[in-house]
Amino acid sequence: MEKYFLAIDIGASSGRHILGYKKNGKLFLEEVHRFWNGMDEEDGILCWNVERLFSDILEGMKKCKELGKIPQSVGIDTWGVDYVLLDQDDQLVGKAVGYRDHRTDGIDQEVYKAVPEEELYQRTGIQKAIYNTIYQLAALKKQDPSQLEKAKTLLMIPDYFHFKLCGKKVQEYSEATTSQLVNPVTKDWDYELMDRLGIPKSIFQPITMPGTMIGRLTKEVQEQVGYDCAVVLPPTHDTASAVMAVPSNEEDVCYISSGTWSLMGIEKDEPDCSAKSKEANFTNEGGYRGKITYLANIMGLWMIQSVRNQLAPDMSYGELCEQASRETIQTMVDCQDASFLSPEDMVEAVKDYCRKTGQQVPETLAELSCVIYNSLAKCYAQKLKEIEKISGVCYDKIHIIGGGSNAEYLNQLTAKYTEIPVHAGPGEATAIGNILTQMITEGVFSDLKEARQCVAESFDIHIYE
Repeated sequence: MEKYFLAIDIGASSGRHILGYKKNGKLFLEEVHRFWNGMDEEDGILCWNVERLFSDILEGMKKCKELGKIPQSVGIDTWGVDYVLLDQDDQLVGKAVGYRDHRTDGIDQEVYKAVPEEELYQRTGIQKAIYNTIYQLAALKKQDPSQLEKAKTLLMIPDYFHFKLCGKKVQEYSEATTSQLVNPVTKDWDYELMDRLGIPKSIFQPITMPGTMIGRLTKEVQEQVGYDCAVVLPPTHDTASAVMAVPSNEEDVCYISSGTWSLMGIEKDEPDCSAKSKEANFTNEGGYRGKITYLANIMGLWMIQSVRNQLAPDMSYGELCEQASRETIQTMVDCQDASFLSPEDMVEAVKDYCRKTGQQVPETLAELSCVIYNSLAKCYAQKLKEIEKISGVCYDKIHIIGGGSNAEYLNQLTAKYTEIPVHAGPGEATAIGNILTQMITEGVFSDLKEARQCVAESFDIHIYE
């Protein structure tokens, strides 16, 4: 009889419940539930409806019972940087504000008065992104300090959902590193940094490594879903889970975790917090077994998603790729430009960038898509050169994992611009990494090496020369 493991993988635009099991030496996945996600605007603030998301979490867990496939354990992963505050009765203090909200605009200069930018990178190894938790907390301290005074606990979003499932408050390592408040060498909170910024240290919980079984479902949750199971921490930052599913045990591997964001990088044993690394805008985030996922955040398919949603929300991405591939427009945009992070009108943002840089302005959806896909692939090629320069390694292939591995046109362009083969797949990399963690904890796999070998043998990998 199969042992099932449940990954609840929640991205910025959708969530999914995926059961994983091993049979005849191969890993199999079964999607049992999918639900919508997105930021709501409340009182002019972009925020996450965590109550709605938690009801979706329970709904998908119930479906496992209906199918007669009770998981041994469950783990949740989400995007990074966002958090909730809880009061002494574990009730929410304020809203779960989303990273695309503009409350952090200009707050970086306030932070740098207390901790200069160069020192902040040396201490944390995390690239500057105005939405990192450190800037969100600095903005809250300036704009509504009463919330921090009421708060007894800070939990990152996936930590909050795990708390709701099993009643245990912990902060998982990979997600904690996205806060820009963790020392990458000790792998613990930088409490001196918090003191200098006036952020209360007492609200932070001990950092716990992925692969830890933190408890079992509370009685209340058991009654709602109809069964009991263990709660095991995956790397709760979705990027770190996805990197676990890279189907290779080679010594030097370059990957792109491709979705709403494109995270391009390598795995390292030790962080690189040098000035050279900062200048190249690389980040040292946490991974499985305390590894460092050394990578660059690239705007990713967010730009394509936004343009499609504005102009042709019913068009499939496959058709969009097909139309874009027939265009000949040569215009390029900088996918790292801040103007594309959270514009009210992405189409106009792209056109405006082209006007300002004196290039041909794309007019149709196909032209816009062609410009974005080519610009992304060119950005990947530039980042590859920087990774090779910093690491001193020449990579002979790129692994593209996650939902973007299905974008054939983008994969082909990536191979063209980087001049090395692209190995695309698996598509559900984040859920797979989540499941692998649970399976290793349960003893189904002896270690990550064996688990990755199984991934390579279980899923189709498409090679683009």
